Amino acid sequence: MLRRAALGCLALCASLLSLAAVRAASGSQDEAVLIPVTGPIGPGTSDFFVRQLEAAEESAAHLVVLRIDTPGGLETAMRDMIQAILGSEVPVIAYVAPSGARAASAGTYLMYASHVAAMAPATNLGAATPVQIGGPPPGDDPRPPPERKNPEAEDDAPEASPTPGSAMERKAVNDSVAYIRGLAELRGRNVDWAERAVREGVSLPADEALEAKVIDLVASDLPALLRALDGRVVKLQVREVTLQTAGLVLREVQPDWRTKLLQLITNPNVAYLLMLIGIYGLLLEGYNPGSVLPGVVGAISLLLALFAFQVLSVNYAGLALIALGVLLIVAESFVPSFGTLGLGGIVAFVIGSVMLLDNEAPGFGVAWQLIAGMGLAGSLLLLGIVSFAVRARQRPVVSGREGLLREAAEAVEAFERQGLVRVHGELWNAVTQTPVRAGQRLRIVRIDGLTLQVEPATD
Repeated sequence: MLRRAALGCLALCASLLSLAAVRAASGSQDEAVLIPVTGPIGPGTSDFFVRQLEAAEESAAHLVVLRIDTPGGLETAMRDMIQAILGSEVPVIAYVAPSGARAASAGTYLMYASHVAAMAPATNLGAATPVQIGGPPPGDDPRPPPERKNPEAEDDAPEASPTPGSAMERKAVNDSVAYIRGLAELRGRNVDWAERAVREGVSLPADEALEAKVIDLVASDLPALLRALDGRVVKLQVREVTLQTAGLVLREVQPDWRTKLLQLITNPNVAYLLMLIGIYGLLLEGYNPGSVLPGVVGAISLLLALFAFQVLSVNYAGLALIALGVLLIVAESFVPSFGTLGLGGIVAFVIGSVMLLDNEAPGFGVAWQLIAGMGLAGSLLLLGIVSFAVRARQRPVVSGREGLLREAAEAVEAFERQGLVRVHGELWNAVTQTPVRAGQRLRIVRIDGLTLQVEPATD
């Protein structure tokens, strides 16, 4: 009897465990992960996406929905995200949403790389021309484009004409064209329009993108997207998967503290301020050894700024000009150049700030208001230094032999030619051409060694 009861208990426990395992497995399979990508695409965005995609693979999520609303961003961050998508064992659905959103520049590449590309109504994608530091976008040419022999065939596989511009610009455009054409061929999407998006910077709204076979479907919201995806076959690296989205639960993930900190540090304006705080802090520590706080704050700020510049598109000539400008402004207070060094420092500082980052990359340029504010602050500092120098130069000498010539003396005793006088509480030998009386106020005319030549002072 006891044996039968024990066997029954074991069977019940085994059934409960198997039921829990089935529920856990079904729960993991019935889950989809929603990863938002909003704003400029930078190192913080790519780090967040890659980590969440790896977590989705580990949790055996059914699919990943990448909700996009971006003006573009850095090429390095975009390529990291695309490599993660191409190597993913979980289907990635790129979805431009909500209505009014866009997938411009780097967002277009993400759309072409994803296993399924979808858009909400009233959204757009395109304008994928790469931009360079210190010049107009590649292919920007003031000459009008050559006329097409067959305008009606403009939308049908346009012939790629040589890209105008410098050799570096042509290399950047051709590299981007080859990259997006490869993605389009991999996913079976419109290859010719992808090339036009890079060479000509064209864009498309959702309905026209669907008609041109740039995207796979249009869905008004996430539930409509999941219904449209049900039963669709997508090809991963080595296998094909049939999507079963009926009853899927979308779990949206939000950026954690690490992502927010990385996004804050790599913000160009924040990195710019950190660099200035670091330079000024180290300079103050150098001129005032032992104060400790400026040196610690400056070292930490400068290291954070250098980390940000390592992952951003930085012009190091601009960085050197900024450092030179700050040094010249500080040197103005130690070298009597009456504004020459400081003025050169302001010019170098402003030019370096403009050159520092690629202002053409969406969301990754230093704001001109910040540059103007820092330039104005440097100009006010320079004006203060110069005004102090001018006033110090006009101030009368208060020490040494020259200072005594402007001081008043008092006769200690009456004398006709030579006697004692008191200056600043000190007794001096004095000679005069005019007899003086005791206590009379005298004016120092000349200094001869340790003897003063005086004469009666007049009011």
